[in-house]
Amino acid sequence: MVTAIAGGEADPRTYHALVSDPGPGEDPFRGVPFLGDLARMLQGQGPLNWDAARQFALMIATEGKAETNVDPAVRFRYQELGRIADLHVQQATGLDTVAGGRAAEIVPVTPGIWAQRALDAYRPLFEHLATTLGGATTPRLDDEQDEGLAMFGGLMQMLSPMMLGMSVGSMVGHLSRRSFGQYDLPIPRPPSSEVQVVTATIDQFSDDWSLPIDDLRLWVCLQELTSHAVLNVPHVRAELEALLTSYVAGFEPNPDALGDKLAALDPGDAGALPDLQQLLGDPEVLLGAIQSPAQRQLLPRLDALVAVIIGFVDHTVDTAGRGLLATAPRIAEAARRRRVEADQSDIFVERLLGLTLTQAAVERGHAFIAGVVERGGDLSQLWTSARALPTPAEVDAPGLWLARIEYE
Repeated sequence: MVTAIAGGEADPRTYHALVSDPGPGEDPFRGVPFLGDLARMLQGQGPLNWDAARQFALMIATEGKAETNVDPAVRFRYQELGRIADLHVQQATGLDTVAGGRAAEIVPVTPGIWAQRALDAYRPLFEHLATTLGGATTPRLDDEQDEGLAMFGGLMQMLSPMMLGMSVGSMVGHLSRRSFGQYDLPIPRPPSSEVQVVTATIDQFSDDWSLPIDDLRLWVCLQELTSHAVLNVPHVRAELEALLTSYVAGFEPNPDALGDKLAALDPGDAGALPDLQQLLGDPEVLLGAIQSPAQRQLLPRLDALVAVIIGFVDHTVDTAGRGLLATAPRIAEAARRRRVEADQSDIFVERLLGLTLTQAAVERGHAFIAGVVERGGDLSQLWTSARALPTPAEVDAPGLWLARIEYE
């Protein structure tokens, strides 16, 4: 049997028995026992292997090292700063930060804990994605193709939940190492009074930019609590969750995406390695997730809402920060420059979730908020109802939004 797989004078009948389609009730991997065992082990894992996602996320978040608990003195200091920030956010926005009858509480966490909780929070989105891509890695065959691809197709179908789990875990793990808090991605979390911040990332950023650590901590608390207040407005949460869910459920699976791209690479070309690395970093290719016309149609609404949320949060933090911190402008400039720096995880965020957090998107949100303020508009009207949310056209022309709101 080893000869039949590895080469040499293999018996064609043996090879055919290995890869031919099984009859009713037969094991498709009967010629290779360990593959059959692997298939049985993976049965019932669902469209996404959560064990793989958690292991990858934790491995990347912790760099394979044991994490120490956050110092109790640091926890206590964040609680103090959180109460100060909460008061100023409520005054500046008019929004309530209370969730489940409890006041918001800043909770310092390690990157590993952030990653695990983020996976739990984003699980519904990833499960919609996994369901859509369920059979995407099974290549289509025709009569002229090598029958050996039948086994490859079976393997890829069997390993698809594992690959998706690894991809999701990798994305979340990388995010955990560069996020200040739970709302670095403007995605609603399950209702809770806890607002997580990643102390290690904040401390490192303070050192890198020579920023006073207490000033940076308070600035992050302002940013996270403002995001928390906006994303917990019921109709904002509902609209954003609906757009994100529709986007991840709208992919068109392409089972040939990876095979076609690999076939185009020259295996004898040593310079093809960077191309291979870039290829495997593209979720559309790796997972066979091709953007559909339906997704492209809803992207303007998603982009507009995200731009407005970012613009409002930044404006609120700037306004509150000026009254609290002399270093607020310097912190804001450094933090926002870092936010739009390209990172490998950003590719997965943009391609898989439809979130475009580029400099252009940020500036679009800032321009809308500035346009409303310059015209004497009331920013609190943004969150009064679902109908008050700006349309894509209104985000680019804030006067149109003000005119509509005035007559409604």
